[in-house]
Amino acid sequence: MKVLLNDGLEAQGLKVFHDAGIETDTRKRDLTGLLADIGQFDALVVRSATKVTREVIEAGAKGNLKIIGRAGVGYDNIDATAASEYGIVVKIAPYGSTNAVAELAIDLMLGISRNTPQAHHSLKNGVWIKKKFEGTELAYKTLGIIGCGRIGQKLAQIAKRGFDMEIIGYDLYPNQESGIKYVSKEEVLKAADYISIHTGGKDIIIGEKELSQMKSTAFIINTSRGNNIDQAALYNALKEKKIGGYATDVYREEPKTEGDPFNDPLKELDNVVLSSHLGASTVEAQVETSTEIARVLSGYLNCGDFINAVNASENIQVEEKPVFTLFIHHKDVPGVFANIDKVLAENNINIRANYSRQISTGHAISVYVLHHIVTPEIVTQLKATPNVCNVKY
Repeated sequence: MKVLLNDGLEAQGLKVFHDAGIETDTRKRDLTGLLADIGQFDALVVRSATKVTREVIEAGAKGNLKIIGRAGVGYDNIDATAASEYGIVVKIAPYGSTNAVAELAIDLMLGISRNTPQAHHSLKNGVWIKKKFEGTELAYKTLGIIGCGRIGQKLAQIAKRGFDMEIIGYDLYPNQESGIKYVSKEEVLKAADYISIHTGGKDIIIGEKELSQMKSTAFIINTSRGNNIDQAALYNALKEKKIGGYATDVYREEPKTEGDPFNDPLKELDNVVLSSHLGASTVEAQVETSTEIARVLSGYLNCGDFINAVNASENIQVEEKPVFTLFIHHKDVPGVFANIDKVLAENNINIRANYSRQISTGHAISVYVLHHIVTPEIVTQLKATPNVCNVKY
């Protein structure tokens, strides 16, 4: 097995691949080189620099390409639709940067509250300003989290334990064990002193209507996506002081390469704090992300593990189709699966999955996940199959 790491990977991630018996290639290819070579690899791992287009995927599908990994959370630079069409799995590494992004959200909350970036800028320019930069404290304020997944929940923990903040949140699929008090989106907007966005995707979560529902002193923190907020409505609300301020790490359009000019209109305003998409930019997050993507890709190539897949269900339950389990104790010899599958196929039983493990020397237990329930007659046929010891359902 070979994997192309076109945007590089930390040494710890390389070690995970090597320990799994997977060969790595870190030589950077441009589009021409990628199209020429991608078919030689079983897997492709990218960060944000490489664009995995339909053209690249088609070239890989003609060869050995089986899986594409994004060493990070978002996968906007991968054509997941094309990958699905060609039977190529796409995986991400969403957990490695969880703490880093949650900590940055806290950092932005403190920055916009205490005006420390503005004070720093003033002092760097040789001007001492104090009274103008009087701020507010986080302690005992209400933090509203929109999108309460892994990052939102981590942020809630830090804010609650470190600042005694009251935590409320809105999520389409609330986790009642997260310690967050779930309310409607409208209630979050009206009650929160700070609103932190953690939704992802391309939809507008906060527009003119939502901005009008917020307190005039409230701050918005955005470490999700620039597109999650209506930028024109936000600019007007900030300029007219309809909300307290905005601190963000993400933008609707971001410079492509280091050193490019930054032309977002928000930079003209005083009640904003800006950072250059630093959410996952910590030493620790880079190591965690690299080892995570190496583990999940190795798991797929070596064991067929779908964890962290974005274009295929991680588990059968996610597919929301009724399934039935069948437990078969059998000898661990060649041909036994073919005989079992033949009986099921002849009875028009579709096999959704088959998990098998050795249970004792020379014997295994296999759990068949089926789309149809088996009848006693089918069980009788299976028990009569060569090398089958017992069948239960």
